[in-house]
Amino acid sequence: MLDAALIQQCADPSLKPAIVQQFVTAAGSNDPLAVTVKSGGRLILIPKATSADEAIAIVRQYVGRAVVRVGLTQFRAGVGVKDAADLNPDLIGPCENVRKGTAMFAKVLRIVAKWYGNPTDDDVFPQIFEDAVYAWKTGEFEGGSVFQAGDPEGDVTAASAPAVNKDAATGEDQEDSQPQRSEESHNAGSAEMRIDLSRIGGN
Repeated sequence: MLDAALIQQCADPSLKPAIVQQFVTAAGSNDPLAVTVKSGGRLILIPKATSADEAIAIVRQYVGRAVVRVGLTQFRAGVGVKDAADLNPDLIGPCENVRKGTAMFAKVLRIVAKWYGNPTDDDVFPQIFEDAVYAWKTGEFEGGSVFQAGDPEGDVTAASAPAVNKDAATGEDQEDSQPQRSEESHNAGSAEMRIDLSRIGGN
């Protein structure tokens, strides 16, 4: 679980702290030095980094040749970077990783919410969140790259994080395949939620 002060100081303000916690629980890591490398959908075994320097060295070694994720949010390193040498070592730092990771996840949430028609029903948010986590893990939603896509902008907020069906929210980085949206109905649970999707796309 992320430290509340870290969320307050570093997380994207468009996400409520409860959603940030749920996002990191579903898709992130407890280790700020965690580096995950996958190629062709297979996990590549790498030495565990014991310092930020070691972690960024591993990232630079594999980025561009494999899918590399790093830090507390398992941010996808190398997006928009042409040369591995240009990678910012600050990405390993907890605050910067949370800042960049939550900002990117907020964008992914907005992309998914827009696809759903920016609904305002509380019951729909758990499905949007699940699909956003899946898109974060695979890098794609409805055949498009969520990391390279434009940002619909706006806020995606909720008073409390939704319960996540971990089976439905699991996904793997995919470079060739297209993830399919789950058609299952999901129980929003009994927790009271507030959601403001009305500002997205002016809906």
